[in-house]
Amino acid sequence: MHTPGKYKLSFALLLFLVLVTAFLNISLGSVDIPFSEVFAVIFNGEVSKESWRYIILEYRIPKALTSILAGSGLAVSGMLMQTMFRNPLAGPYVLGLSSGASLGVALVLMGASMFGGIALSLLLSGWGMVIASSLGSLLVLLAVMAASIRLKDTMAILIIGLMFASLTSAVVSVLSYFSPADQLQQYVFWSFGSVGNLNWQEVGVLSFFWALGIILAITRIKNLNSLLLGEQYAKSLGISINRNRAVLIIATSFLAGSITAFAGPIAFVGLAVPHLIRQIIPTNDHRILLPAVILGGAILMLFCDIVAQLPGTNYTLPINAITSLVGAPVVIWLLVRKRKFIF
Repeated sequence: MHTPGKYKLSFALLLFLVLVTAFLNISLGSVDIPFSEVFAVIFNGEVSKESWRYIILEYRIPKALTSILAGSGLAVSGMLMQTMFRNPLAGPYVLGLSSGASLGVALVLMGASMFGGIALSLLLSGWGMVIASSLGSLLVLLAVMAASIRLKDTMAILIIGLMFASLTSAVVSVLSYFSPADQLQQYVFWSFGSVGNLNWQEVGVLSFFWALGIILAITRIKNLNSLLLGEQYAKSLGISINRNRAVLIIATSFLAGSITAFAGPIAFVGLAVPHLIRQIIPTNDHRILLPAVILGGAILMLFCDIVAQLPGTNYTLPINAITSLVGAPVVIWLLVRKRKFIF
């Protein structure tokens, strides 16, 4: 294990990049606002146009905070799953949480004829997507948790998660086949993901679940370091594998489940960031990796959102497309290099 002080310069650079990308994320968009005016709004000064203040405070700052929460949360949950399964290609959605969320949203959007008034009331509530996505993720989580209690093999849980993902995807495909074009279009737009549709209340709820997930991850740091040497070694240290596994699954569900509920399924961030951070900070000590991954995930998501906004234009690209364009080459590069993963 390395001492945290060894990487002070790397952490300073990561923190600096978070601040820079956050400021650029707030400054750039379809409406051209001078940097000086952005500073004035942030520090409660006078601005030339009150409309600029409204845009920054009610839209761009919540969007930047959502990007930070989503990027860091997915990155941490990806790191937890990679360590738990000792698999470098495991991600935050390996347990089927994203597929469960997709099924919940699909049932509300494309299964309205089956559920009638219930689906309609959910859609009209303003929280319809969030509630449907959360319920879908919760059902899959409960199923995976029930399986984890009965199974001793961690890899079997991974396979069960993948099977649940396949089942829910099959149901979504059937619903899509029989759905009208307008309902199918709504579902497709949700699947693109978005960090720009949250108000301050929703950001607050997302922050609460993000904090719960991060706190649970912090309490497992010692156990995560032990798991790197295998479950038998962890058992020899008195660690309860089943209890530790349950806490990691719950932490991942808080992080990945809440982010999917509020921002939609966002690909590749959770898979790519832990590996990118290990290239910058080559250590397997989770005392160092956890905060570094939080910062790295925030940077990547803020950067992807800047690109997705196409500053200076009225177009906004799907955030999922941008994260995939950035994340997929990273994973390919790592595999082509044949560098030994740190596990």
